[in-house]
Amino acid sequence: MASLTSERAAGRLKARIRSRAEALGFAACRFADARAPWPNGEWLEDFVREGRHGEMGWMAETLARRSHPTAMWDGARTAIVLALNYGPPTDPLEGLKQTDAGYVSVYARGDDYHEIIKGRLKELAGLVARDTGADVKVFVDTAPLMEKPLAQRAGLGWQGKHTNLLSREHGNWLFLGVILSAADLPADAPEQEHCGSCRACLDACPTRAFPAPFQLDARRCISYLTIEHAGPWPVEHRLAAGNRIYGCDDCLAVCPWNKFAAAASEARLMARDALNAPPLARLLALDDAGFRALFAKSPVKRIGRARFLRNVLYAAANSADEALIAPVMALIDDDSALVRGAVAWALSRLMAEDRFNALRDQRLASEADSAVLGEWQRQVTWAI
Repeated sequence: MASLTSERAAGRLKARIRSRAEALGFAACRFADARAPWPNGEWLEDFVREGRHGEMGWMAETLARRSHPTAMWDGARTAIVLALNYGPPTDPLEGLKQTDAGYVSVYARGDDYHEIIKGRLKELAGLVARDTGADVKVFVDTAPLMEKPLAQRAGLGWQGKHTNLLSREHGNWLFLGVILSAADLPADAPEQEHCGSCRACLDACPTRAFPAPFQLDARRCISYLTIEHAGPWPVEHRLAAGNRIYGCDDCLAVCPWNKFAAAASEARLMARDALNAPPLARLLALDDAGFRALFAKSPVKRIGRARFLRNVLYAAANSADEALIAPVMALIDDDSALVRGAVAWALSRLMAEDRFNALRDQRLASEADSAVLGEWQRQVTWAI
């Protein structure tokens, strides 16, 4: 009888946590055993050993702590996984047709999700701690915790062939947060993989970043290149990026499971006009203050102006829009060598050959940075 009473009490507590999570705006709240063994630590070790993490050195540095939830906190008994829906109202890939405008990934068009989720997780964690009398820890994806495998373990969704989490109820548009608790709460049933023979996400990738289903080489991923990569990109990826200036949604947006996804209804998660197809000419004119002001509430601010303008200049190069030559030229003496190098590339794609060659001769005589000189000297395949 005591065991039955305990099970009923645990069920009531889970229902109370779910009810509060729903009131806080979360689309799903599921529970997993934080101590159960899993293969994901070995998968991550292989990923890092093969160098597929690129310049994300923090992944190698925190590999041991990422191997399992209890490696982060040995007192963890239950993982409570929360999801917040940020689904777009229409097909976001239509924005790729606007070559004179930048494409910002859907998740970054609203307010920074870290700030949105963190406070809600802490409030919910306080309820869990109060009602269980056990310690809790809160995680959004800045900490070395593998949320996506935990979400699959909790039954919230599964990691698709694109390695992202997707759900039969919510498609591909979910932010995740996790509360680890020292209390033992009954786990929900895990979710199974439902991709079948579909490979739409793999075929949609513009840079072929998936060596095989369920495997990602971040070094080829446009999200990685636009956000994590510090220097100039390989030329093949510049050409493939089109007008993508922050992140990439192709593998998410083409997934057939999105037919069940609802659009986000919360204002802070919805696209702001300034980040929905912003004109490249306007972005090229951003100084430091303008960059900080435009992206004050957006995750874009974390990559800084120089890296962002590199991305915008690559997009300008792909636009074939000669009207962008003037705003690109305005950056030719920018303080950042990264920006100046991207200017050289963009002008090589936008200018007529004779005009570019004359400009190149001038710049080779005045430019001191070896990497920028390399961009001016790069063999060009003329786009016009």
